[in-house]
Amino acid sequence: MAQASLALVMALTASTIVTPGREAAQAIRLQPHRAVYDVTLKKATDQSGVEDMSGRMVYEFSGSACAGYTTNFRFVTKVDTGDQVNITDQQIRTFENVLAHRFDFETKSYTDDKIDRNIKGAAVIGAQGLKVDLLEPQKKQLTLAAARFPTEHMIDLLRKAESGGHLFQARVFDGTEDGDKSYLTTTVIGPAGRSGKKGELLPDHRYYPVSIAYYDDSVSGGDQVPSYTQTFDLYDNGVTRNLTLDYGDIVLTGKLSKLDLLPEPACDQQQ
Repeated sequence: MAQASLALVMALTASTIVTPGREAAQAIRLQPHRAVYDVTLKKATDQSGVEDMSGRMVYEFSGSACAGYTTNFRFVTKVDTGDQVNITDQQIRTFENVLAHRFDFETKSYTDDKIDRNIKGAAVIGAQGLKVDLLEPQKKQLTLAAARFPTEHMIDLLRKAESGGHLFQARVFDGTEDGDKSYLTTTVIGPAGRSGKKGELLPDHRYYPVSIAYYDDSVSGGDQVPSYTQTFDLYDNGVTRNLTLDYGDIVLTGKLSKLDLLPEPACDQQQ
């Protein structure tokens, strides 16, 4: 199963970002945070071989424009195939330096406490495209088409939403799968809503319904269909809720069950 750029849903920054020509008052301010999502199975086809699936996803974002952005992501699931029950555990750690256009990534996946995948590498955007140095499971160097990294992609997405845009297309590299490919993405942004009631999550913040489809354009033949699609509500400070992860044969939903807002780094506070 493709890892849903779940680092996407999320790769968020804590810096003040101002697009050219916009007033400082319109700057986007994103919140470092730790979010916990309870995941349940919404739908599974007979071809999936899955009868039930549930788990918990924990996503933590920290960092700053001056120090770089670190994400720690863990997704533990119980998968019931009818014949057996397995526990899967996916752990992802990334570091993105937006200023240097560098992205370090490491993914470890376990099934019933036995490791079945260990991917580690780094990517740099250069004049000739995207240079990827894979260190694990074996050393390999690749050159791919130029692409955005997750934090930069999220920055651009929020800029688009805040300016009233509704369609956004970009190529994204997030180190998922085997760390050797990027995805073409098409994002649809719905009209802004606002949390205004007392006791609601993040009152007085705008949020946008967002749907991102990921396409593997290395697969040829026939009409292109997404490898997977994510939908969620994206707040103007970077927090997400109401996740739906659609892998085709399997559709999962994620409910935000706990949110901790983390302190902002000193270099951001001084801006």
